Amino acid sequence: MNYSFEYIDIILLAMIAGFIFLRLRGILGKKTGHEEDVPSSFSNNFEFKKPVVKKEIYEFDENAKKEFLKGAQIAYETIIISFANGKISEIKTLLNKDVYNSFNEAIKERSTKQLKNETTFIGINSAEIKDHNQNKDLLEVSVNFISEIITCIKDKENKIISGDPHKIKRVNDTWKFSRNIRSQNPNWQLIKTEV
Repeated sequence: MNYSFEYIDIILLAMIAGFIFLRLRGILGKKTGHEEDVPSSFSNNFEFKKPVVKKEIYEFDENAKKEFLKGAQIAYETIIISFANGKISEIKTLLNKDVYNSFNEAIKERSTKQLKNETTFIGINSAEIKDHNQNKDLLEVSVNFISEIITCIKDKENKIISGDPHKIKRVNDTWKFSRNIRSQNPNWQLIKTEV
């Protein structure tokens, strides 16, 4: 009786081993003789080459220009009115640091001299892109604005120092805007003004 149990154990173990062998062969496959020989020098010749990174050019096409000009005109009017009213903090996000500081100093000087700026923005006659270029991730666009404004500066006695509160003045400005094309922030900033 002891011997019969040993034979049954051996047969069961052989069946399990055969099953495992068949499963491994199904998973790993078998050599068919059609495999390509891998040269022994492969490991010596293999080099990691750095990918060539091409400069990304932002597509500033006609549609992008139209959308940009719409926003630029709104920004132009908003900045002029806020500056005239001395409310520079309201437009801080539209200005880079240098322009903000320059505008802020002008407002402080006006306040120190107790001058009052009265400005009525009539409208923009034209807004045209003068030029645009990409410097790494920064896209810079210069815009020529022709607008009509009524403006004058008065002293603390309400006496007119400059300008005319009844005369429309034609203003020709060139402003440069910039935006980081990789930034999630879609807003442009004013980085330079020329009169």
